[in-house]
Amino acid sequence: MAHRDLRQAPDLLMRAVHHFLALLRSETALVKEELKQNAARAGVGVGFLAVAMLLALVALNVLAAAVVAWIAATGLSFGFASLIVGCTLLTVALFLAMAGKSRLQADALLPSMTIRNVKKDVSSIKEAADDTY
Repeated sequence: MAHRDLRQAPDLLMRAVHHFLALLRSETALVKEELKQNAARAGVGVGFLAVAMLLALVALNVLAAAVVAWIAATGLSFGFASLIVGCTLLTVALFLAMAGKSRLQADALLPSMTIRNVKKDVSSIKEAADDTY
C-alpha cells in the first residue's frame, strides 16, 4: 500500500472548497436567471389577465345595454329598463362583495383544524407527562 504525503491534504482541501464554491456560485447564477425568466413570464400572464378582465367588463356593459334594450322593447321606458338592470346588477355585486368580505375576515382565515389538532396534541402530551410523574 502506498503511503500518501499528508502535506498535500490542505491543498486538496482548498481546491475542493474552491470547486464547491464555484459550483455554488454557478448554481446561484442559474437560479437567478431562471427566476428572472419566470418573473417575466408571470408579468406577461398578469398583463393578459388584466386585458381579459377589461374586455370582460366591456362585454358585461354591452350585455347590460342589450338587456336594457330588450326590456325597453316590451314597452317600458329606457329609463325604467335601465333602473331595473342597474338595480339587479347592483344587488348581485353587493351579494358578491359581502360573500368575499366574509371569506376574508380573520376568523375565516384561521387554520381552525390545525389549531384544534395542536390543542389536542398539547392535551395528550400533558396527560402523558402527568401519567409519567
